[in-house]
Amino acid sequence: MITVMGANGNTGKKITETLLKTGEKVQALGRSQNRLEELKRAGAEVLAGDASDAGFMEKAFHPADAVYTLLPTDRRSPDYRAEQDRQGEAIVEAIRRSGLRYVVTLSSLGADLSEGTGPIAGLHAQEERLKQLQGVNVLLLRPVSFFENFYEMLGLIKHQGINGGSVRPDIAVPMIATRDIADAAATALKARNWQGVVVRELLGPRDLTYPEATRILGESIGKPDLRYIHFSYDDEAKALVQAGISKSFADLYVEMTRAFNEGKVKSREGRTPENTTPTRFEDFVGELARAYETA
Repeated sequence: MITVMGANGNTGKKITETLLKTGEKVQALGRSQNRLEELKRAGAEVLAGDASDAGFMEKAFHPADAVYTLLPTDRRSPDYRAEQDRQGEAIVEAIRRSGLRYVVTLSSLGADLSEGTGPIAGLHAQEERLKQLQGVNVLLLRPVSFFENFYEMLGLIKHQGINGGSVRPDIAVPMIATRDIADAAATALKARNWQGVVVRELLGPRDLTYPEATRILGESIGKPDLRYIHFSYDDEAKALVQAGISKSFADLYVEMTRAFNEGKVKSREGRTPENTTPTRFEDFVGELARAYETA
C-alpha cells in the first residue's frame, strides 16, 4: 500500500489518481471525509484527520510500503511558521513509530537555506527533521512555483484588469505544472529504488517571468494587452490580508518574494534533462481560461 497525504490538493490528488490507474493500492489522507469521497469511489481507501496529530498519522502510515508527505498548512493560521513545525514534527514522529522505509516529500527550491525565505524556511526545517531519521530512504522533491498558483490571480484579472505581485518583472522563475510533480512522485513511490536522502529538483520546462506568463494567459482569455504590475512588498502584504490570509502568512510570503528578487531561491544544480519537466505553460493555460469564465 502507498499512503498519500494532501489527497484533496494539487499534487496529492493527482498522485492518488495516477497510482490507482496503475493498479496500486492507495490510502488517501485529507482533512475532510466529504472531499475524499471522489477518490473513494475511484478505489482508494480514505482517511480524514489532523496532520498535526502524530497518533493519527502513525495509524495512516503503519500499513504503508511508502508515503507521500507534505506540510498542508492553513494560510489563515495566525502563526503559519509554528503550524509548519507542529505538522512537520508530527509527520516525522509518525514515520519513526511506523517503521516506514520510503518517504517522498514535497519541498521547494530554496529549502537548502535556513532563513530569509518565508514559508520555504519551514520546508528547510522539515527536510532537516527527515534527514535525522534512521533507516528511512527519503526523496526530497524541490519544485518552486506552480502553474496552478495563477488560479488565485483570476479574480484580480477579472475585476481590476491586471495581474500583479511583488516578484520583480525581470526575474525568471522555474514554473511547473503539478501534474509533472505528481508523475515524478508516483514513479518514485512505485519504484522505491533509491537509498538514503536524495534531493531532486523539478524545474518545469523553462523559466518564465511573470510578465511573460501574464501575456500568455491574457492571450488565452481574450485580453492580449493584460499587464503584470509590480507591487511593493507592503502593498502585496496588505492585499493578501484583505483577501482573508493571515498577517503571519502574508509577511512570510513577501519575505519569500524578496528572496526571489535577491536571487536566493534558485536551482543549485542548473537546468538538466533530468530536472526539466514536459508540460509547458502554453499547454496548461487553457485550464486557467476555463476557470476565468466563471471567476
